[in-house]
Amino acid sequence: MSPVQIWVLASTDAESVVSSITPDSSTDRVFDNADSFAMVFDRTWKSVAQRSTDDEAAEQRLEAVFEAMADHPFVISSPDMARQVAAFRIRLLDLS
Repeated sequence: MSPVQIWVLASTDAESVVSSITPDSSTDRVFDNADSFAMVFDRTWKSVAQRSTDDEAAEQRLEAVFEAMADHPFVISSPDMARQVAAFRIRLLDLS
């Protein structure tokens, strides 16, 4: 069986953001856990940050990331925990 990659196109106010749900290019596996979520979150946050203006608040970027990652298993099963992990990643990596 060949590997499967899932791509999501999510629309934001100004433009589209494409987020690959695949954690990295060497694997096609996505898991319903915080580690898998964090790997995809970091990459998607960077993608959204590159497309956003300096005036755009971190909260707006966060909402755009969650829209792009809406079908990640961890976001679906544990949305509150996903938001906590996202807030932690933003603080940990000084992403704001």
